[in-house]
Amino acid sequence: MTADSTATGTPYGTIPPASPLPQRKPISLPRLAQMRAAGDKITMLTAYDATFAAVADAAGVETILVGDSLGMVCQGLPSTVGVTLETMAYHTASVARGLRRAQGTAWVVADLPYGSYQESREQAMRSATALMQAGAHMVKLEGGGWTAPTVRFLVERGIPVCAHLGLTPQTVHALGGYRVQGRGDAAAAELRRHALELQDAGAAMLVLEMVPAQLSAELTQALAHCHTIGIGAGNGTAGQVLVLHDMLGMNLGKMPKFVRNFMHDAGSVRGAMQAYVRAVKDGSFPDNALHAW
Repeated sequence: MTADSTATGTPYGTIPPASPLPQRKPISLPRLAQMRAAGDKITMLTAYDATFAAVADAAGVETILVGDSLGMVCQGLPSTVGVTLETMAYHTASVARGLRRAQGTAWVVADLPYGSYQESREQAMRSATALMQAGAHMVKLEGGGWTAPTVRFLVERGIPVCAHLGLTPQTVHALGGYRVQGRGDAAAAELRRHALELQDAGAAMLVLEMVPAQLSAELTQALAHCHTIGIGAGNGTAGQVLVLHDMLGMNLGKMPKFVRNFMHDAGSVRGAMQAYVRAVKDGSFPDNALHAW
């Protein structure tokens, strides 16, 4: 199929036309801030290649996360720890090329993988530069406390940063497994402190993973300049993210209970993505009853 072909039906769904539907201006940080101010939920999905990135963009997804989750869903690794910076740059470039070919408008966030930013702020800068040069608009790093100076260092040098608190998969072994974070007064207070520190350092977005819904909603209200994106954290956040393979019902392991299989009734991948966007926007996903940790 050439770049200027019209939409084509296949046994696997419909390949989107060159321009995204519906038409929209390129997503930017000011645009995301406008969405939040208007009460318009921000949608995010992972994507790791050109085609899925273009389909997600055409389905109306505002932000695409090139997640180190690719280590598990694409490479078959037991965790995200084995993903390298070179691998992340390769997949980020693939996503960026797909969006350019499809005249896409989505905002691209790329994960800084384990070991690429923990050593020093200078190491983080080199790693972030590699991902930005590959096509990312923003980089994401995990953890609170010690990460705030690194976030400030990157932001002061013109690199937008998304932080990540709660369950942080790169440190899952230290956390004792895939467990809910922020339960209890002390844990909630620490998470709240880290979130405010990250906002003060300049983080423009914050992924909250497997955090009690009430705490996530409270943090969202407290963070006026940092947009919260929930995953297993209730519907009180400014937006939602899911791993692409999970929301399509394709998972090599146990499916998290907070995930919905949007492919089940959709008929196509693009239809599943559109259903996801609609459900996040109208508040029907996620279900807070599944986040009463």
